[in-house]
Amino acid sequence: MRIWMAGDHAGYPLKAHLHTWLESQGHTVEDIGPFSEESTDYPLWVHKFAQVFPAEERGILICGSGNGVCITANRYPHIRAALAWNREIARLARAHNDANVLCLPGRFIMPEEAQAAVEAFLTTPFEGGRHARRIAQINPS
Repeated sequence: MRIWMAGDHAGYPLKAHLHTWLESQGHTVEDIGPFSEESTDYPLWVHKFAQVFPAEERGILICGSGNGVCITANRYPHIRAALAWNREIARLARAHNDANVLCLPGRFIMPEEAQAAVEAFLTTPFEGGRHARRIAQINPS
């Protein structure tokens, strides 16, 4: 699977860890940046990410709390971003919300828990049914 990634300086260490781990699992990683812990603004990276991210694929965004990247990403109609801090929240983001972008709090999640959340996010299918009806109601007519 091809996975798209971006974040900011606070998310960089976890992004670098997950990048390596995802490739070891056989995934292709499209890393938009940043590529160091030098201070940078997360909206710039999320906007770059959103311009190239295909809605039918999966993405991961990481900043300090996960909130900034999530709020910014959800400004784009082809992105349904969800903040998760453990496996179960990530699983529900896919199963119930059909999220295509997982947002992680780089300063508040250990690498092992982040890996578990990413694994759940990548392997859980959308359940559809009543959840599809709710997804259809998100954007105002």
